[in-house]
Amino acid sequence: MGSEPKSKPLLITTPMRPATSNTAPAFDVPPLSCDVHFHVFEPGYAHVAKPHYTFPDATLEQYFAVCRFLKIERMVLVQPTFYGTDNRLLVDVLDRAGGRCRATVMVEEDISDAELDRFHAHGVRAIRLDLFARAAWSRDDLQAYINRMFARARSRGWHIQFYTPGYVVKDLLPFLATIEHDFVIDHMGYMLEEDGLTQHDFALLLDVMKNGNAWLKLSGPYRIAKHRGYEAVEPIAKQIVAARPDRVLWGSDWPHLPDGSRDTGELLNLLCRWAPDDATRRQILVDNPARLFDFK
Repeated sequence: MGSEPKSKPLLITTPMRPATSNTAPAFDVPPLSCDVHFHVFEPGYAHVAKPHYTFPDATLEQYFAVCRFLKIERMVLVQPTFYGTDNRLLVDVLDRAGGRCRATVMVEEDISDAELDRFHAHGVRAIRLDLFARAAWSRDDLQAYINRMFARARSRGWHIQFYTPGYVVKDLLPFLATIEHDFVIDHMGYMLEEDGLTQHDFALLLDVMKNGNAWLKLSGPYRIAKHRGYEAVEPIAKQIVAARPDRVLWGSDWPHLPDGSRDTGELLNLLCRWAPDDATRRQILVDNPARLFDFK
């Protein structure tokens, strides 16, 4: 399944840019547009013993200011690895945000049904699986784990979200093609050239999207492009949109860890090239997230 991930140096996060310093939308952002991937960090909440990055400058109010500037009305909070399976801040954010926000939790396998039901009442609609942390597991162990977590999610109408390196995605594709319930893969599948992934591997992922139950997020293009610029990601994004526009989502990945200076408006405006027509952008920004995350 891949080698044991090497220990990486602690990333130093940088301050967030002011909301109004972002690039303004270059298209008419449709009402009820949704950002399906953001994180929040606030003082007073316990974090994991060894986080990958320093405490970010990224409160809920800062995020709301960005949403107001970009005309984003709905959002999905994703539990970051920084807080592990302690979802207390996530629940507090859901309560503060109200019905315009949904969330994806990270949980231990032995979490009670009562706790999952409590999460559902607050607005949780998915479980996030961190396969970066499990990249050294055997394929059989990973598939068994995924099946167990699907069993916890599907009885509530939730889906599974995969935060996973592309080489793990590649190895799991035959299994993922058999899954009969919705699942989402972060950051366009995370199939990095640096990890040896090829266009053929990406084409196999698109086949699972076309014929199975995979959804893909147009998020984190800087994670894929590395130092090559967003133009390097454009062919990937366009192929995703062309494959199944009804299974595509857009996420800001705010606060763009570790670089808080990134321009969230620039990221939103990439949709002008990736999905040039208004109807497709509305599908990606409004219709698809409303359906998947149960927005009323």
